[in-house]
Amino acid sequence: MKGEYLIVLGLTVFFPLLLSFDKNLALYKKRGALVKAIAVTCCIFWLWDIIATARGHWSFNPQYILGAAWLGLPIEEWLFFVVVSFVSIFSWESTKYFLRKR
Repeated sequence: MKGEYLIVLGLTVFFPLLLSFDKNLALYKKRGALVKAIAVTCCIFWLWDIIATARGHWSFNPQYILGAAWLGLPIEEWLFFVVVSFVSIFSWESTKYFLRKR
């Protein structure tokens, strides 16, 4: 199904994004650090992905993506690293919070 990759990304980020506004986590108060961490991670992996895709190490099935691409990567792949970085940071911060409460 066209757009399936985007749907999976949306489902992956939905609850972490919603819960990141919880007063106990309040990730929005740390948005500068959050943006920097996501940006550094994305830049590294976007570059890696662009090179690997250009070299033919992997590709993206047109059946599951919308079709819009830049530098050989579909928009969903650009968003993948933003979503995964955010969800990873959310998971880390949540774990720290709950371990502190013990």
